[in-house]
Amino acid sequence: MHEGDSRDGGALNPPAESSDHPPPPAGTHPPGLLRALLTYLVVAAVSAVAGVGATLIVQRVTAPRPGASGTPREAAADRLKGAAALNDEAVYHAVEPGVVDVAADLRYLQETAKGTGFVIDAAADLVLTNNHVIDGATSVTVTPVTSGRSYPARILGYDRADDLALLQVQGAPRLRAVTIGSSARAGVGMPVLAIGNEGGKGGSPTIAPGLISGLGRTIIASDQSSGLTETLYGMLQTSANIRPGDSGGPLAGADGRVIGINTAAGGSTVYSGYAIPIDRAMPIARQIAAGRQGTRIQIGMPAFLGVLLPDSGNADPRRQASQELHQTGVVSGSGRGCTSGDTTATPASIAPAGTGALVDGVLCGTPADQAGLFAGDVIISVGGRAVTSPRSLTALAGRYRPGSRVALAWVAPGGSLHTAVVTLAAGPAG
Repeated sequence: MHEGDSRDGGALNPPAESSDHPPPPAGTHPPGLLRALLTYLVVAAVSAVAGVGATLIVQRVTAPRPGASGTPREAAADRLKGAAALNDEAVYHAVEPGVVDVAADLRYLQETAKGTGFVIDAAADLVLTNNHVIDGATSVTVTPVTSGRSYPARILGYDRADDLALLQVQGAPRLRAVTIGSSARAGVGMPVLAIGNEGGKGGSPTIAPGLISGLGRTIIASDQSSGLTETLYGMLQTSANIRPGDSGGPLAGADGRVIGINTAAGGSTVYSGYAIPIDRAMPIARQIAAGRQGTRIQIGMPAFLGVLLPDSGNADPRRQASQELHQTGVVSGSGRGCTSGDTTATPASIAPAGTGALVDGVLCGTPADQAGLFAGDVIISVGGRAVTSPRSLTALAGRYRPGSRVALAWVAPGGSLHTAVVTLAAGPAG
C-alpha cells in the first residue's frame, strides 16, 4: 500500500520523563511510504536532486538514565584526557574496511538519498544502516569505501520504531565486517569516533572524534521540511560532530569496536550527536536476518497498491479532505490521470461515500493505476474487509505480501461503484 502523509507541523508531544520508558507500540507514528526524502532523523540522507538535506533537529532530550551522570559540558572538560586514549588513525583503519556508502533510489520522489552503513556479517553480505536512510526506496545500491565499486542490495527488512534496516549486498566479493563491541560498556567521557559519508560525497569516509556525553537518552527529533517527528529511546549522546550523510555509519570506541549507529544530531544549547546502541541494534538485525516478522519489524518490501492517501484516521472522506486542505491548502484541479511523484493535493471532487479512504492521487504504472482508480475515489473495501479510514486501508494492506491478488471496491465521485482484482506490487520501503 502506498500512503502519502499530509504533514502536520503541530507542537511536539512532551517526551517520557524516564529514559527507561519502553518504546511505543508499532503504529504510534503513522507509517508512510511517501513521507519525504528526509522524513525524520534527516542527519542520514542527502538528496541528489536537492542537495544536502536539513539535519535532523533534536527537539527534546530526557535526563540520562539512573546511575549515568554527566552532561555534554562536563564531558567536554574531560576531552584532553579522553583524546589521549583514542588514536583516530588507528580506530579509522580498524573500522574503515567494513564501512559502505548507501544510495537509495526514491523513485516516486524522483530523488536519491545517500547515507552510510557497515558490514556486520561478511559471510552473509549483511549491512546495517538506519531505516530513514532507505525510507521510500524502491532500490538500494551499496558501495564499499575501500573498493569504490557499487553493488545492488536487497532490503531484507526494517524496524521503523527503532530506525534500523538490514541490507544484503548482491555480488560483492570479499566484504569485511566491522568488529562489534558492547554499548553496555560505554560510559560518560569515553572517547569515540563517528565515521560516515558526510554530504553523500562518497569516497574516503569522514571522521568525527568526540566523547560519550550521556547515556540512555530519549530524544524527540523532527524533520522541519516534513513536519514529522520520531521518538527514540536509550540513545548514546556524543560530542562527535555527526553530520548529514553520516546516518547509519559506525560509532566506534578506542579499541576499534563499533558500539553505536550514528542517527541524529542537534540541541538547543549544546550541539550533540546521537547513536543507537549496538546492543539494541544487533538483536533486531538478527531477527530480520532470520526472516522473523514482528509487530515492529517488516520483512522484505511491503505490498504496494500505489495510491496516495491523507494521513487520517477519520472515517468520513469529506472530513479527511477538510483536514488535509487545512494542512496543505492545495486543491487539485482534476481527478483524472496519474502522477509520477508525490504531488498530493486535496481532490476537487470527492466520492459520496460515508466511510472509506479518500484517494488523493494515483502513481503511474502501479496496480491502482492499472485498475482505474483516480483522485477523488473512495476505497471502501480490500479483500472483502471494510475500509474505514486511510489508516485502516494501510493496516489492511499490511496483511498482504507483494504478488497477492486482492479484491478492491471503491466509489467514484459520480457515485458509481467499481470493483477490481489487483496484484499487489513490491512497494517502496518504509
